[in-house]
Amino acid sequence: MDASNVIKNKPHKTQQQKTERRLSVWLMLPSMILLLIFFLTPMILTVVFSLTNLSLTGEAASSLHFIGFQNYLQMFKDPALATSIWNTIVFVLFSAVIGQCFFGFLIAFMMRGKNKTFRRIIGLIIIAAWVTPEVVVGFCWVAFLGDNGTLNMLAHNLLGMKPVAWLYTFPMVSIIIANVWRGTAFSMMVFQTALDDIPQEVEEAAVMDGATRWQLVTRITIPMVKGTIATNIMLVTLQTLGVFSLIYTMTGGGPENATSTLPVFMYKQAFVSYQLGYGTAISLVLLLIGALASLLYMKILKVKI
Repeated sequence: MDASNVIKNKPHKTQQQKTERRLSVWLMLPSMILLLIFFLTPMILTVVFSLTNLSLTGEAASSLHFIGFQNYLQMFKDPALATSIWNTIVFVLFSAVIGQCFFGFLIAFMMRGKNKTFRRIIGLIIIAAWVTPEVVVGFCWVAFLGDNGTLNMLAHNLLGMKPVAWLYTFPMVSIIIANVWRGTAFSMMVFQTALDDIPQEVEEAAVMDGATRWQLVTRITIPMVKGTIATNIMLVTLQTLGVFSLIYTMTGGGPENATSTLPVFMYKQAFVSYQLGYGTAISLVLLLIGALASLLYMKILKVKI
């Protein structure tokens, strides 16, 4: 009797599962359509346009032709591409991986266990820079680092130093410092949440076993937030790869391409030289670098995300 009931109920359960699957497909259909329209379609068009002579002016603007991989061949022969890739690597490494992640973790760690009012005040001050638009941040740092800016005025009045053209003499250092100043708040908030979730009992037990402050950080704290570190590094790396307004406002990619990262190089080719097809090909190289960086982080840190 029991076996027959199981056999009778089995088709009913199978039919119910089929109904649930159909329902789940219909519920996911709007999201899939939106994903197709706003993500996959632009990606496909980007690849297609990178294989054309698309332009804003001239004969190519009125006559679109398929030119194959000529944009890519032109790009890899252009010495400015190698300069832009190197500038991008330096900018991302020192601005995102070292700068934002390190200072974000340091600030979050130093604020841990402090008074809530103190944490709220310091957090608001740091977050204020993060919520400020890149263009505004760029102009603020131009005013600070300019020939007649605040830094030169303070250096002259307090130390008697002669004015220094910081944006011309140290252009890469200038934009790195500006981006670290703006973006550290994001890493701070991410690490602050992760550090607050670490059980105090674990650290107290380590201290009772004789662990030093350094051992507590390197063997307890950092391993317990390893996943957060990996996620944060990937996020700030991808975010920093796309930084354009801050750099263009401060230096315009100069002097002599000294701060011309891939987004700046792409903008100049697409909207200054009006070669949209060529600029689109550069954007795909930027996308590829971001994807490779993400895979590299997951491989090195051995974290599933």
